[in-house]
Amino acid sequence: MTKPYYNKDKMILVHADTFKLLSKMKPESMDMIFADPPYFLSNGGISNSGGQVVSVDKGDWDKISSFEEKHEFNRKWIRLAKEVLKPNGTIWISGSLHNIYSVGMALEQEGFKILNNITWQKTNPAPNLSCRYFTHSTETILWARKNDKKARHYYNYDLMKELNDGKQMKDVWTGALTKKAEKWAGKHPTQKPEYLLERIILASTKEGDYILDPFVGSGTTGVVAKRLGRRFIGIDAEKEYLKIAKKRLEV
Repeated sequence: MTKPYYNKDKMILVHADTFKLLSKMKPESMDMIFADPPYFLSNGGISNSGGQVVSVDKGDWDKISSFEEKHEFNRKWIRLAKEVLKPNGTIWISGSLHNIYSVGMALEQEGFKILNNITWQKTNPAPNLSCRYFTHSTETILWARKNDKKARHYYNYDLMKELNDGKQMKDVWTGALTKKAEKWAGKHPTQKPEYLLERIILASTKEGDYILDPFVGSGTTGVVAKRLGRRFIGIDAEKEYLKIAKKRLEV
């Protein structure tokens, strides 16, 4: 594997193209994958009701020219991710309406069975500047395993029930956007809150398991994996984001 950007206490960060690195990783070596792939939202800016242009450009990594290109991107990385996932492992993918339908189709096309369609309901969403549609206050997280009848994925049912006051955990999760206190190491446009990854990791992995994040960004998956005693590999092509992730892992 490519020389790590960071490697300490079973926490690894790699500066690399995700496609290239996934193709070189050991097959069936990961217990769980969490991915927050590009949403492809960057479009040069939008105008709000007052006519002021508001930039939504996150960078070249978030731009794509057509639906076909977007879908092929999702099929390719999901296909490669499947190769490194253990037979009983699971994959979680976060997205918005801009990419999640492609992601869901790609999962099924590449031989996955979708287990749950989690709705993350944000209590403090960003306002709708255009005032031409409902405020976007949710994101979707798909949870899937390989579509094999022999597959026996891990789900910590008892713990999820315990964390939900003795009731079965439902597929609508409500909570706030990422706290400022979690952004101390630097700015990332789509940083997920730690409580979200904590629930995901506790639900689907055991202590010592290997977790992979192929679009690691600011490193939230790794931060929570470290705290919960899991092993972790994070990949990103943007060194500026790996610097943030490294700072957070070093604490």
